[in-house]
Amino acid sequence: MYEMILFDVDGVLLSEKRCFDTTCLAVWELLYSDQALGLPGGDFTPSPDEETIRGVRRDVFDGEKVLEWLKAHGVNSNWDMVALLFGFQLQELLKQLFERQPEFVTRLLKEDLDRESLVRIGERFRGEGMEFLPRYGKVTECLEGMSPDRVDLPGQINRLARAWSGIQPSCFSHGGSLWKLGLDVYQEWYLGGDLYEKQEKKAPLHPEKIGFMKQEIPIVEPSAIRDMLDQLKQSGLTLGIGTGRPSLETQVPLEAMGWLPAFDPDRIVTASDVRRAEKGRSDLGPLGKPHPFTYLKAFGGGTFSDADTLAIRLPISDGERVLIVGDSVADLLAARQMGCHFAATLTGPSGEKARAKFEELGADYILQDVTEVLPLIRSLRK
Repeated sequence: MYEMILFDVDGVLLSEKRCFDTTCLAVWELLYSDQALGLPGGDFTPSPDEETIRGVRRDVFDGEKVLEWLKAHGVNSNWDMVALLFGFQLQELLKQLFERQPEFVTRLLKEDLDRESLVRIGERFRGEGMEFLPRYGKVTECLEGMSPDRVDLPGQINRLARAWSGIQPSCFSHGGSLWKLGLDVYQEWYLGGDLYEKQEKKAPLHPEKIGFMKQEIPIVEPSAIRDMLDQLKQSGLTLGIGTGRPSLETQVPLEAMGWLPAFDPDRIVTASDVRRAEKGRSDLGPLGKPHPFTYLKAFGGGTFSDADTLAIRLPISDGERVLIVGDSVADLLAARQMGCHFAATLTGPSGEKARAKFEELGADYILQDVTEVLPLIRSLRK
């Protein structure tokens, strides 16, 4: 019988719509802002209306096909999505520029690319009178065949660049300056200018951005989730969170919805915890999902340090007493490594279409939405 339930947030408790909108806007900004590549034709504005946001998302996700591919390949972090989708377009542009300015491009690929690098690239590209039309769906063609549990898919862009440049770049990898730039752009869109400055301790590039965090959408009626969580807690279960969101973006909406008191505060693990652990052990590579660190840290609660968590032998000895509830392949892969049971919710971006994938990968339970966790637990206790 389960003693602990660990929940993902996006696609399980909260809709991922605004997070994915933010991902697409970040890619759009890096391509078309005059403070990044500055490509012509994007009509970039830091204050887009809903029609513009829908259009940007439709383009960047190629009508949602790219998003479905990302989720099916275990890419759970929106920051990694930005790095992958923008990084792919950047290397395509550099490939085109390489034909005219090979020395300039070769030198760039040996650097740790940042915002200043993007501005220089854009200037050179425009100076050559060249045109670049992003083919957003092409990324799935070029990276198809990668292992679904690959934890640094953005880093595979290095392999693509090597094929045409003849050198081995590392600038597209997780954790590099380009990846961090994408993170910053994402955070500014999601938090808004004022909150970004308070949270990230950096001046926003576009302080006029309103931010999407206060526009969160619950998967179902908040009171239904609150009642479910309260009853699970009252039944003696320990409840925790393992999410790819940073701490602030987790705490604020969960508190606003009235859900936060149901969770053990020592078992709320976020991307902020993952970033801290990665800084301490950069040799281990990305620790976000599908790496099990997030859920392992929540499982251990306040008793395990990051080092202790990373030293846990997998699968854990009492994994059958832990149920992980998530909407993605990344969540399932993390649960499998831990030896825990997994309940998939069909409220992620693929909806009902995700059922076949979860069945193929052997999810223990497949639920229409998170509120079905309560009747599931009751049925198992009969």
